[in-house]
Amino acid sequence: MPESLLDTRVPAVLLRIDRNPFHHGTLGAVRSLGRAGIDVHVVADSTGSPVRKSRFVRQLHPPPPPGATLADIAATLLRVAARVERPAVLIPMDDAGAVAVSRLREELAPAYLLPQQPGSVPERVADKAELTRLCAAADVPHPLTVIPDSAAQAASAAWRLGLPVVAKWSRPWLLPADSGLRSTVVVRSTQEARDLYLRTPEAGSQLLLQAFLPPGQDRDWFFHGYADRSGAVGGGGPGRKLCAWPRGAGLTAVGEWTENPQVRTLAQRLTDELGYRGIFDLDFRRCGATGDYHLLDFNPRPGAQFRLFADGAGLDVVRAQHLDLTHRPLPAGVPLPGRAFVVENYAPLAALRPARRGRELAWHAGDDTAPGRAMWGLWGAHVARRLLDRLRRAGASGAAGVRPRVVRQATPPMPSLTDLTEPPPSTPAPSTPVPTAPAPAAPTDDEKASSC
Repeated sequence: MPESLLDTRVPAVLLRIDRNPFHHGTLGAVRSLGRAGIDVHVVADSTGSPVRKSRFVRQLHPPPPPGATLADIAATLLRVAARVERPAVLIPMDDAGAVAVSRLREELAPAYLLPQQPGSVPERVADKAELTRLCAAADVPHPLTVIPDSAAQAASAAWRLGLPVVAKWSRPWLLPADSGLRSTVVVRSTQEARDLYLRTPEAGSQLLLQAFLPPGQDRDWFFHGYADRSGAVGGGGPGRKLCAWPRGAGLTAVGEWTENPQVRTLAQRLTDELGYRGIFDLDFRRCGATGDYHLLDFNPRPGAQFRLFADGAGLDVVRAQHLDLTHRPLPAGVPLPGRAFVVENYAPLAALRPARRGRELAWHAGDDTAPGRAMWGLWGAHVARRLLDRLRRAGASGAAGVRPRVVRQATPPMPSLTDLTEPPPSTPAPSTPVPTAPAPAAPTDDEKASSC
């Protein structure tokens, strides 16, 4: 994209509250805007992050403190605005930042350029419980979801949905960093569902149980876009997930731009229904039985792999937002189906294979090599730490003489997606509690990245 299309007098400020050093989406935004001649300021924890090495970063700024209040976030952003000394385009890079900016809109508007977003829309779509209701209103398929109000109901709902089920916290950005709780887990027993519900006060939001849609070939899809002042969607498109990390339910390690009219129609329908304005990232899973595309997540910010959709005119979602908020027209997009995006540390072999229709790597770039070199050094140390931790745990278990124990459970009834009936008398729910594994350790960097 020619630099003249963007107003280079207007800087950009990227906000990331979550402390994840391996968030490649932030680096993608830095490079996209920096290459177009925009001064890019990053408000994030850059300690041990390859992003700090990018030559396109104009200045790094300390993020809000852990557990920051809205007042803390506002104070941080207003301090940055005073240093920038010009109104800037503000782009949150995580859900916590998007929700905070939405709540602080009136306070931040004099210093920042922001989409004309209706009230609490970012918070509503990021809330997994509210998203269930929004999908029903917009006639967008969504996995059957139950919100239990007791531990007994959680166990019963898990059984009636048909184990395994997916458990989600409705507002994952509220999870304490040291709790060991994860935003999404697969629950395989009624006792696991019961125990998870009992941690609701610690999690800070409601627990949801969803019918499990099995993964499979060509079942995981996503849509990235920017809804401009008129509601028109541009700067992105539909893509399919070819490889995930962790496998089956994690972030996009390898993605491909693939036209899909059904996914595009659902994205436009939902944004129209909400009056949504700004950048968004949608995750879908196709049901193998019905062929319907179920919306799993609506993220009111750029997805980590948004650079997959850099089109023939050089447009992507962050450039689209900068153009729109500076009252410049978006160039006519030229889709590039078949273009690929690879996150090298999660899919190194895919990064080495030839790409006939073009490919972008998350970390390595010929015009910005330092972040890629830094990533491999940091990633090697990270993997070594994980291996040592596993060896220590294995040694401790062996020394204690701990032996695995097999717990058998009755076969659950087939799930019904139209009527949640109680288990038939011939297959009663087990009365003996099923032991569960200890609470997991705090999420590691690669596990945290799966929520990108």
